Order: sequence, then structure tokens, then C-alpha cells
Amino acid sequence: MRRTIIYTLFVLFGTVTTVAQNYEDVQCEDTCTHVHGIDMSHYQGNVFWETVGDNTKMSYVYLKATEGGDRIDEMFERNINLAHRYGLKVGSYHFYRPKVNQRIQLENFKTQCLPGEQDLIPMIDVESMGGLPVEEFCDSLLKFLDLVEEAYRQKPLVYTYRNFYNKYLVGKLDDYKLMIAMYTDEEPVLADERDIVAWQYTGKGRLTGVNGYVDKSRLMGQHKLRELRFHHH
Repeated sequence: MRRTIIYTLFVLFGTVTTVAQNYEDVQCEDTCTHVHGIDMSHYQGNVFWETVGDNTKMSYVYLKATEGGDRIDEMFERNINLAHRYGLKVGSYHFYRPKVNQRIQLENFKTQCLPGEQDLIPMIDVESMGGLPVEEFCDSLLKFLDLVEEAYRQKPLVYTYRNFYNKYLVGKLDDYKLMIAMYTDEEPVLADERDIVAWQYTGKGRLTGVNGYVDKSRLMGQHKLRELRFHHH
């Protein structure tokens, strides 16, 4: 999507100048009151966090920490240190692999997602059934979510796509906060009309200080960032 926003600049001497500025995949992040954020992984390469911190309207970032039982995102340590240094609220996420033993996945996540470094609750990225039947997949996921809650003493945020949720997860995640991905102009609505805390509205956002595309999200409705705050027990 490409949007053109017209600004009318009132200059001294009473003259009026109109300037057109093009924004790509920005939605309303610079013109509305929503709280916006991003998620990052090694796919973005070396991020210039000082530039991001100085120039962005983004309030939070979720960083990929781990995937499955043994994969660690190679940029995680650098990203979390620099994102903190330049003023963003930071959370960590794990890409869930349904066929991999849940405890092994948890131990992998725990090596990177250290409580003392978290501003936001852990996020679990759920995008694949791993070839499992629906019931077996749901049992696997819920077991893992329980283990994450036990380890961090708070329920994680669950990230998934709207269509994936509607097809496989309706009624299964009622106790969990949701971040829903749907890349359209209209806000997502789930089949069971569950409340959505955050909406990832584009996978092709742009951000000064980042080469390539960035996933961008914003909080929905009246939700506040403090709802995702990591509780340090």
C-alpha cells in the first residue's frame, strides 16, 4: 500500500504551502495515538539501533530469541543489548515447532530469554502445525504454553495469523493475550470475536536504521503497553 499524506504548512507572512509526502506501509503511526512496535530477527541483519531509537515512533520491540529445540537467533544478543540502550521496551519471542519436545524447546528459550533483560512478557510465535492433526497440535501447544507460564510465572503473549487462529485455535487460547497478524487496511476480527491486544499490520514496513522490511504492529483499542509488562517476581 502507498499512502500520500498532505500537510498544510502555515508560514510567516500568511502564505500557505502544501507538501505531499509518501509513506509506504506506515498506516497511521505518525498521525494517530496508537502505540506502535516492531519485531526483529537475524533477517534484518545489523540494525542501526541508535538511529531507530532517535527517529522512530516505535515504543516496543519483540526480538526473536529462539526456534524449536536448538536454534538461537544469531542477532539476538546484539539486538537486545542495543535496543535497551537506545530506549525501546523489549520482549523476546520463541518460534514454536509442534513436533519438537516441549521441555527441550523451553530450555532453549530460557538460555536466551533471561528475566532480568525483559520489559515485556515472552511471546510465542505460532505459525505451523508441523504436520500434526489439529487436536494433537493444540495439545502440544497448550502444554508448551503451560511450561512457559510456569518458568516465567506469567502467561506469554501468543502471536499468530488471523486465518491460522480461525482455522485451528478458536476457543483454545481464551486465557492468553493475542497478537494477530493480518496485512490489510481493516483491523482484524477473529471468528470467536476474541479481544486482540496487538495487531501486526504489515510485514513490509520501512524504518530508518533498518535495511529491508520490518514487521510492524500496534496496540488495539484502549490497550496499553503496561498490559504486556514483564512482572519481575
